[in-house]
Amino acid sequence: MKKIIITDSVDKKCAGILEAAGFEVTYKPGMPKEEIQKVIKNFNGMVVRSDTQVTPDLIELMDNMEVIGRAGAGVDNINLEAATRKGVIVMNTPGGNTISTAEHTMALMLSMCRNVAQSNQSLRSGKWERKKFSGTELWGKTLGVIGLGKIGREVAVRSKAFGMTVIGYDPILSEEIAGKIGVDLVDLETVFKTSDIITVHVPLSEETKNLFSDETLQKCKDGVKLINCARGGIINEVALVKALNSGKVSAAALDVYTKEPPEFTGELIQHPKVVTTPHLGASTDEAQEKVAVQIAEQMVDLFNQKGVRGAVNAAAVESAGNKDLIPYVKLAENLGMLHSQLNMGQLKKININYSGELLHSSMTLLSTAVLKGFLSKKMTAGVNLINAPFLAKEMGIKLNETKLGANSNYSNLMSVEFITDKETRMLAGTVFGNSEIRVVHIDEFHLELNPEGNMLFYANIDKPGMLAKVGKILAEANINIAGLSLGRLDLGKKALTVINVDSEIGKEVVKSISEVGGVTEVYAVKV
Repeated sequence: MKKIIITDSVDKKCAGILEAAGFEVTYKPGMPKEEIQKVIKNFNGMVVRSDTQVTPDLIELMDNMEVIGRAGAGVDNINLEAATRKGVIVMNTPGGNTISTAEHTMALMLSMCRNVAQSNQSLRSGKWERKKFSGTELWGKTLGVIGLGKIGREVAVRSKAFGMTVIGYDPILSEEIAGKIGVDLVDLETVFKTSDIITVHVPLSEETKNLFSDETLQKCKDGVKLINCARGGIINEVALVKALNSGKVSAAALDVYTKEPPEFTGELIQHPKVVTTPHLGASTDEAQEKVAVQIAEQMVDLFNQKGVRGAVNAAAVESAGNKDLIPYVKLAENLGMLHSQLNMGQLKKININYSGELLHSSMTLLSTAVLKGFLSKKMTAGVNLINAPFLAKEMGIKLNETKLGANSNYSNLMSVEFITDKETRMLAGTVFGNSEIRVVHIDEFHLELNPEGNMLFYANIDKPGMLAKVGKILAEANINIAGLSLGRLDLGKKALTVINVDSEIGKEVVKSISEVGGVTEVYAVKV
């Protein structure tokens, strides 16, 4: 009989489903780590939420563990590398809070527009201030949705029902899918300039951090309203307060903050034009029950050999038996992450070409790894090697795979081409020795790049002094250079430079480098 331990406060329907399937369940939410360490060797399965920290030392004690289930999306509290090395599958339930977060967004939108929270507080204090709290209707307004993943699309559908015109920005959603839900796909500038209300549903990344800043807020309509139920840090809180005080932003509704919990006495939380909630997007009875039921059903199917659903690392566990393939899976994922940060425009198609017998035999896994890397930088939902193909199909992404003959220079080579409405970009990579992943072609340039960590990409005129000017800017920002890769067409013509660095490259540094004469197409990238 399989034994499963639940160490966090998961809805009890999870235990009920597992017990009904014939498993022995130990339900001990809040169990101290020391106690878990004493008994974990006896269990085949484990269910957690976010409280239990599943660390490498705990995983090392899991002599009989087959699966760790996370009732929710994030798996930050589970060490995936240690679990994979141990051969333990890690599962999550990324779609469980879609409806609850979409509905919370609508609740904040209505509350913000009709001053529900402020007027409630006023009335409770004994005041009758009808004129002060006059609001605005949703009908006829233009809603800009930044990020049209599952949650963003659900918000769009609900907003259409209120009679709103919905426009959206999402670089990977196809026009066909957007059209089905009645959303006009536009660029980010158009969202800023034409939206009466803007709601964000994107992950926090270098690309989206401070997406709303002093500069971008000035591009918005006077009196724009903002909603953030995604991640703190997407809206710069200092810039938001300034825009609220000036009237550029007429109202804001926030469920997430740069620091959680936020500064309760700070100007943002106390601002009369702001509606705030304490990160309640997924906090509904239905959502918590849904993820509990979902993780239980996934574990039952796994133990009964009916398939693997929601696994974060199942393919990695499977490929662990082929040591030659492991670095190529990592290479494929990193190529996807690079493309997600280097491509401009609306994605139209992905072409992946494989050379070499090892890659020919593993095309499905490697293509999935490319999609995982790409989507993980673009979506708020947890992306893994199981759900990446489904998410790509849901977004309308077209993928073509081709087997090519032997390459004259490399025994195994994969090239990944992304075609957008603005450009076509190709990255090709291989593995040197047993495990050294390398990018060997970027578009028309041949080079040798280690695609890991923080990197600076830029094009430049191939002439003396260019690298010195960029290096000086990095040095002044206290950014240390760890590696350098160069590619050029001919003396005096276009060249490509990629610099590996030891720390993140901020937007101000990117701006300074972009202002160097002869330097173009500057990107700060992190994989």
